[in-house]
Amino acid sequence: MAGLTGIGSGVNIDSIVGALVNAEKAPKEAQLARLEKATTTKFSALGQLKSALSAFQTALKELNDPTLFEKRTASSSNTASVTASASKSALAGVYEVAVNRLAASSKVASAAVDNTFGSGAGEETFTVKIGAGDAGTEVKIVAGSDLSSTRDQLNAALKDKGISVNIVSNPGSTTGESRLVFSSSTTGAGNDVIVTGTGNLAALAADGTAALNAADTASAGYITQAADAEFSIDGLTLTSPTNSVTGAIPEVTLELIAKTAVGAPLTVTVGQDTGGVTDGIKKFVDAYNKLIKTSNELTSVVPVGDGKKPVVGGLVGDTTVRNLLSAVRNELVNPASQGGLRVLADLGITTQKDGTLKVDDDKLKGALEDNFDAVSSFFTGEAGLMSRVDKRIDGFIKAGGVLEQRMSGLQSTISDIDKQKENLALRIEKVQARLFAQFNAMDALVAQLNQTGDRLTQSLANLPGFVKKDK
Repeated sequence: MAGLTGIGSGVNIDSIVGALVNAEKAPKEAQLARLEKATTTKFSALGQLKSALSAFQTALKELNDPTLFEKRTASSSNTASVTASASKSALAGVYEVAVNRLAASSKVASAAVDNTFGSGAGEETFTVKIGAGDAGTEVKIVAGSDLSSTRDQLNAALKDKGISVNIVSNPGSTTGESRLVFSSSTTGAGNDVIVTGTGNLAALAADGTAALNAADTASAGYITQAADAEFSIDGLTLTSPTNSVTGAIPEVTLELIAKTAVGAPLTVTVGQDTGGVTDGIKKFVDAYNKLIKTSNELTSVVPVGDGKKPVVGGLVGDTTVRNLLSAVRNELVNPASQGGLRVLADLGITTQKDGTLKVDDDKLKGALEDNFDAVSSFFTGEAGLMSRVDKRIDGFIKAGGVLEQRMSGLQSTISDIDKQKENLALRIEKVQARLFAQFNAMDALVAQLNQTGDRLTQSLANLPGFVKKDK
């Protein structure tokens, strides 16, 4: 409506209407701005509290998992020679382990043939066995194949049996001497590679139970022979077809990596996974401390100097925060009776002045080593601390709980503020239109009166006897 107004009356209608509109609009705008800021601040603060509480609940559930306390560890004092792992059923114990020999796989070489060697005019066959009792794998070689092609066909056929084939040649030979070398990945005594062939391929036969005379080009046999691992546990000599040993110690797997020095056995220790439990307890403490620090920040009033407003947290004086923290703290100090463990302080977990928790590592370690099962009962199960605390906070954090309902209400308020802003804009637009209409009507009337006055003055000036005053 603004434009060329006030021409007839000389009044600045735009300025007057603008001032009246602002006077009408400003109080409501300020009210909505204050409400929006307060609502948004509280909504954001509740979101921060919900996030910290959610992380705390996750830590509670993880520490309440019985499988955390069922895990077992198996450690080796010399991981260069032996590594160990244990299932949850393994019994605690300490064992002396010595490795005298690692399990070996079979590697055999054929007799040497010249570089022009090839299969015959017809299709010929290899039979490759792992051990004398193996039925064997037949590999048909295409007629006329040279040594390289023969190797490739063998590798394609034997890859699923864990056997690889290569060619080893003597570069110092003037006639050219090459051997086929068969390498197996199967360890254990009796698992020697045995190769036979038909026709020309018979020249490439190799028996893994016979020793190779490397100096004799006509000799074929084993380079290394398949053998069992030999080791001892607490002085008892044992063997295994593989270097991964299961069953020697119930529910414990030993991985043999290298021989140990004579007279210097290593130590394998099997026990509860106190490290994993310690990490779970510390994660719970960290999550609780984050919840306390977040709550303190959201409910704090921090002075910033004379004459300045203090920095106020988004949930100052909020009863929800007080009720939540009170419920959690009451449960944490509520004594239980679990094998001599009554409160967190018995585990070395104490409350500091700022309300956060602190862990005494030495005391916690002692409690886990001396009373592991009681620590498990203290934290886990329906009567355990984690379950009791989780029940206390569930009403706040669950879907449809206290925090979600409050945030939903605040979100509705924010939406309502947006609607009020829209309504205010429409109302102010109407007020502005009405004021312009009224002032423009007044301006038009004043202009009309001025014109009438001007005409009247002119008519009077033309009357006989009218004396015009000098200006």
